[in-house]
Amino acid sequence: MPDILPLLGFAVAGSVTPGPNVLMVAAGAAGSGVWAVMPHMLGITFGFAAMIALVGLGLAGPLAANPTIHAGLQVVAVLWLLWLAWKIATAPPPGEGPARPPMNFIQAALFQWVNPKAWMVAGAAIAGYARPGEALLPQVLTIALVFGLVSMPCLLLWASLGAGARRLLRDGRRLRAFNVTMGVLLALSVLPLLF
Repeated sequence: MPDILPLLGFAVAGSVTPGPNVLMVAAGAAGSGVWAVMPHMLGITFGFAAMIALVGLGLAGPLAANPTIHAGLQVVAVLWLLWLAWKIATAPPPGEGPARPPMNFIQAALFQWVNPKAWMVAGAAIAGYARPGEALLPQVLTIALVFGLVSMPCLLLWASLGAGARRLLRDGRRLRAFNVTMGVLLALSVLPLLF
C-alpha cells in the first residue's frame, strides 16, 4: 500500500495549487457564489478520482503509446483551456449581460480528461506512490480515494477566496481586472502542454 502521509501531502499540494480547476472554481464563485459552484466542485472531485483510477489501471499506457491520440488530446486541451480563459476574462459583471453558469457536475468531471494539470498529477501520483510488485488495484484505489478526500476542502478554499473577492469586487473595474487576471492565469496553465 502507498505511504499515506506522503501521499496525503502530495494530494493536497496537487489539489490546492493553481491550475485550471481551482481557477475556474474561484472565478465561478466570484461571479455566482459558493453554492452555485458546488456541482462544479463535486464534478472535479469525482471526475479526478475516477481519472486517477483509470490511469492507474492502465489507460495511460495505450494513450501515451499512440502519438496521434496523444497529440490530439493536447490540441483539444489547449484549445479548450484557451476558450475557457477567454470566457472568464471577458465575463460581464453579475447582473450584466447573459448569465454564464459554472460548469455542472458532468462537464466538470469530463473536463479532467483535457486538463493538463490533472494528467500530470495523476501520472505523478501513480508513478510516485504505487509500489511495484504489490497488488495494483488496492494501491490505485487508495490513491484515488486520498485525492477524492482532499479535493473538496481544497476547492472550497478557492471557492471561498473567489466569493470573498466577489464582496471586494463590487466595483466593475475591479471585477473586470479580477476576471482578466483569472483568464490570463488559466491561459498560462497551458504552457506545459506547449513546451
